[in-house]
Amino acid sequence: MKIYKVKSFAKINLVLHVTGKLKKLHKIESIIKFIQLHDLITIKIAKGSNHKISFNGHFSKNIKKDNTVDNLFKILDDKNLLNNKKFQIKVKKNIPQEAGLGGGSMNAATILNFLIEKKFIRIKQKKILQITNLIGSDVILGINPTSAILSSNGAVKRFLKTSSFYTLLVRPNFGCSTKKIYSGVKKFSKPVLNNPNKNMLNLRLLLKYENALEKIAFSKYQNLEKLKLFLEKLNQPLFVRMTGSGSVLVAYYQRKRDCELAKVKFKRKFRNYWCNTSKTI
Repeated sequence: MKIYKVKSFAKINLVLHVTGKLKKLHKIESIIKFIQLHDLITIKIAKGSNHKISFNGHFSKNIKKDNTVDNLFKILDDKNLLNNKKFQIKVKKNIPQEAGLGGGSMNAATILNFLIEKKFIRIKQKKILQITNLIGSDVILGINPTSAILSSNGAVKRFLKTSSFYTLLVRPNFGCSTKKIYSGVKKFSKPVLNNPNKNMLNLRLLLKYENALEKIAFSKYQNLEKLKLFLEKLNQPLFVRMTGSGSVLVAYYQRKRDCELAKVKFKRKFRNYWCNTSKTI
């Protein structure tokens, strides 16, 4: 029986603005890139009447039964899109949870993309969006993991051949609750990314924008702000910014050597914190 292995890449938000609220969900606009850091997913057709989904690896602890991968297969079964085929899925978790790296969302997107590419399911683009939105608003980004701008109206514009960065990712010994961070949003930004173009990915404009969730995270988790100030002094990064709702902070560099040296210095000071160097893709 054929076994497939696919990479599920982490995403980072270079920019994130909260522009409003629709029922329970916040509306955001964001500039996104993917990085080489990835979970590894093994897929094969399973015997029996149930899907077999398991997680292993460093960041596999405390994954809930009600996770994105389980939810994806429940939706596909409910819509009878798999023609009663069952799958065995093993996810090796290298991407930390509660980090702002979209690990769970990208797992679901990667598996859905695989099922479409291998023609296990046949659906139109509109249906793909419906399925991904049932799992999470950021899942659609992982269907085609390239640099992208997510507008506040939900539209995604993808860009090829954009400038790349070397990134130092650091996570303290705690995660940030997405719910807790978004509950702290008291004011909304005016949308500035509704007419996306490649120039918005230029460094000059990236420096002009922000992650609006940063201040909220810093007020709730004060060690994060101290960590950012420390990172800003490590080998002159282009900029340092939290990704998603945290807790991972990302320092951006133009040169690989500067990034690697920054990692060495960081590990000397914070031996027990997770850190990783990764290039944008």
